[in-house]
Amino acid sequence: MQLRLYDTLTKEKRPFTPLDPSNVRMYVCGPTVYDFAHIGNARPVIVFDVLFRLLRHLYGAEHVTYVRNITDVDDKINARAVRDFPGLPLNEAIRKVTEVTANQFYADAAALGSLPPTFEPRATDFVLPRADGKTDMVTLIKQLIARGHAYEAGGEVLFDTASMPDYGALSGRKLDEQRPGARVAVDAHKKNPGDFVLWKQSSGDEPGWESPWGRGRPGWHIECSAMSAAYLGDVFDIHGGGLDLIFPHHENEIAQSRCAHGTPAMANYWMHNEFVQIEDTKMSKSLGNFVTIRELLADWPGEVLRLNMLKAHYRSPMDWTLKGLEESAKTLDDWYWVAADIKGGRPSDAVIAALSDDLNTPQMVASLHGLRNSAASGNDGDRDQFAASLRLLGFLSESAAAWKGRKQQASGVDATQVDRLIAERAAARARKDFKESDRIRDELAAMGVAIKDGKDADGKPVTTWEIA
Repeated sequence: MQLRLYDTLTKEKRPFTPLDPSNVRMYVCGPTVYDFAHIGNARPVIVFDVLFRLLRHLYGAEHVTYVRNITDVDDKINARAVRDFPGLPLNEAIRKVTEVTANQFYADAAALGSLPPTFEPRATDFVLPRADGKTDMVTLIKQLIARGHAYEAGGEVLFDTASMPDYGALSGRKLDEQRPGARVAVDAHKKNPGDFVLWKQSSGDEPGWESPWGRGRPGWHIECSAMSAAYLGDVFDIHGGGLDLIFPHHENEIAQSRCAHGTPAMANYWMHNEFVQIEDTKMSKSLGNFVTIRELLADWPGEVLRLNMLKAHYRSPMDWTLKGLEESAKTLDDWYWVAADIKGGRPSDAVIAALSDDLNTPQMVASLHGLRNSAASGNDGDRDQFAASLRLLGFLSESAAAWKGRKQQASGVDATQVDRLIAERAAARARKDFKESDRIRDELAAMGVAIKDGKDADGKPVTTWEIA
């Protein structure tokens, strides 16, 4: 089946044709690691992990390269480094801060069921020319100056947006309508208001590297142009990130990369996920609804957060609610009960077809529910496909017993006490003391335990239980 992806640049869903099927290449903008990642940061982590998994399924795991960067040079990082490590040189203090926060992000991403990218470069390792010859920021800036696309002014090196006739194609903004975006100051030394910084001077209390333009540090956008080229080449298949990165970040990446390399494109497909809002409200620290992945993981398994995120299409706004989390937890309890201990075989064609339609995860979830019903009714083939599909998607990382035990432990319910009460209830039912049986059932319900009566493989009565 043909994979189709919505391309932000062409504004249409297009069949995906890789430049090289033996090396499918994807770059996704990663976090700025100055603090814990919030739930909004989790959306691109999960969305593009699903795409990574799908590409590996379609082309083979050894034929897909996924790069997600770590931004570890930023004003917020600088401020935290000064606060937390006042006695160290700033570059060293920054490294200490970002080592901690980057490791926090890695742990959060893994807890969400996401595979590690093939490469996860840090921006500070790609500022200056490298011993291995991989593309670096200083060399890219030199190329832009040499090609007439950048200029020095006011102690900075700036990209000349007027030198690129189709600048603004990704965001749909004409150059004469442009307004400077985040991190871009309007200064008299700029040829055009929309020109953006490639290199800026650093004061003594700011991080800096020696360059042909003096001690300074790179602008925000140049890092991704360098790191994507370093691992994926001048032109690659897919570039992804959040909707907020379309302008100015991705627009400026395209300008830098195309003009430095002399290529007609930077990436052949541009994909962007929508925002996450909390209970119908845009997430904001000032509103008190700013929630981190780490905070949520204290109360919910990562797979619950993952499923909850995938219930909405990645190009639709995601409303993050407590009710949604509770529903996702119940769904996963059921899926674990049906499939966790099944080895599995080949993923379902219906699931792959849904994902191949621009990552239609709502349709994917609907297909999984259909498979679950068939699997639970005794269809071994569907049970195998159900288990294989869930594992492909990053679920069923534990056994059914481990999943149930985690939930029991989190609930504070004493499993030994529950088993004792169920045995007492079975004895009461055997002697037809239904009043006592009902009393014990009500006691279990008051503890938050739901019971289900059935029969085992030999036809003997059996009672199972779970946290309600």
